Amino acid sequence: MLDNETKTQLKQYLDLLEAELVFSVSLDDSEDSKKVTEFLTEVAEMTSRVTIEPLKLKRTPSFEINQKEAGASGVAFAGLPMGHEFTSFILALLQVSGRAPKIDDALIKQIQAIDRPLHFETYVSLTCHNCPDVVQALNIMAVLNPNISHTMIEGGMYQAEVDAKKVMAVPTVFLNDEEFGSGRMTIEELVEKVSGPLSANEFADKDPFDVLVIGGGPAGASSAIYAARKGIKTGMVVETFGGQVLETLGIENVIGTPYIEGPQLMCQVEEHVNQYGVDVMKGQRARAIQKKEMIEVELANGAQLKTKTAILATGARWRAINVPGEKEFKNKGIAYCPHCDGPLFKDKEVVVIGGGNSGIEAAIDLAGLAKHIYILEFLPELKADQVLQKKLHALPNVTVITNAATKEITGSTQVEALTYVDRLTNEEHTLVVEGVFILIGLMPNTEWLKDSVELTSRGEILVDKHGATNIEGIFAAGDCTDSAYKQIIISMGSGATAALGAFDYLIRRIE
Repeated sequence: MLDNETKTQLKQYLDLLEAELVFSVSLDDSEDSKKVTEFLTEVAEMTSRVTIEPLKLKRTPSFEINQKEAGASGVAFAGLPMGHEFTSFILALLQVSGRAPKIDDALIKQIQAIDRPLHFETYVSLTCHNCPDVVQALNIMAVLNPNISHTMIEGGMYQAEVDAKKVMAVPTVFLNDEEFGSGRMTIEELVEKVSGPLSANEFADKDPFDVLVIGGGPAGASSAIYAARKGIKTGMVVETFGGQVLETLGIENVIGTPYIEGPQLMCQVEEHVNQYGVDVMKGQRARAIQKKEMIEVELANGAQLKTKTAILATGARWRAINVPGEKEFKNKGIAYCPHCDGPLFKDKEVVVIGGGNSGIEAAIDLAGLAKHIYILEFLPELKADQVLQKKLHALPNVTVITNAATKEITGSTQVEALTYVDRLTNEEHTLVVEGVFILIGLMPNTEWLKDSVELTSRGEILVDKHGATNIEGIFAAGDCTDSAYKQIIISMGSGATAALGAFDYLIRRIE
């Protein structure tokens, strides 16, 4: 089941185990159980520190990873942790064996303080690049606190459960048998949902920064690296490190890197940031900024941070179509990530709204899974690159509808139909579908700045060639600005520009 290269890499991790482990396995005579047995046997045969024992669990096939001398860890996998979840499996081995997770001490204390039973179950697809973050976060919580347990459930192996619980997006997390959340969630967000946010007191003793970056995407990260390399005190306020890039699977235009996946890229970027001692405040959202004697940034939890300069790099999010049904059916048939949620729509009819590169790439990806795909484009023609359109038109199960204005999305408990208006004839048409993927571009995350810095009519921050805004000492970078092109490499470059601009500003003040 595991190829030689994978075995070689896995062997290196198995050598790092700090205690003997047991795979406690629930099996029967099914083909799925045979697959799980083969997988676990291969792993156990690679080290003397792992053994296998039978155990009756809630699901079959499934298995727990336990320390031999310590009993149940609370970490379980129902199905095969392959694909993107193979990393989750490896980290679970190391952490259950005693290797400390790489999270802040304050967060560890917050997790360990949870004093009520919490049993999490996460439905995933093995092609989902968002799922591992949630699985790994909940596994860490289970390892750190005996009141917490977590089971990863591979949706393909447990399709009946997925259908019964009407899981229409991954990851979907249940807590104590009630739906808890869906989509990408960081460990900070998960902990906050069950125990509340860190108090403002946690930030009270922070000295003023020289540069405070708000945002954790490519622009924010490059800003922090360039600032910290100048030897000045640098901080980051980060809601989710990685930003919109975490929603991008294949990236082929980062110069010098022919192909990389978004989460992998931002993981490397985060490691790069951490090399410079940047004070990264994760799971925090800024809600106000103003220039006084210094620049003061207020966080959503009420904390106040002071800095000599600030760099706004809050990025952008998927643009909504703002029609009836969009909010009601989010994660109940409405999705934004074909790589993550595509497998849930196997053999179903779906709509992709958007004829730009993102929409056409999504349709191409979905074509191998869905029964039929309708592409709705508001304009008279598709806007995607010709190379993508050529691929699209070669597909037999795709229908392109131009001049289409989406009117509403309807259903009972999940999406059942979409109605659009033909802009040329004003006729209404209804498509009977079970999924709607919305990919119509991005909008800047700048609503909180409308009374602080100058914005364009589209809400983008106006900056000059140094990345400076109209407010002295406040700079901006990336997709939240009026940059003509929204690209990863351009965001990284603008982050460097803003950091250098902020450094020059500080030097001028000293002089």
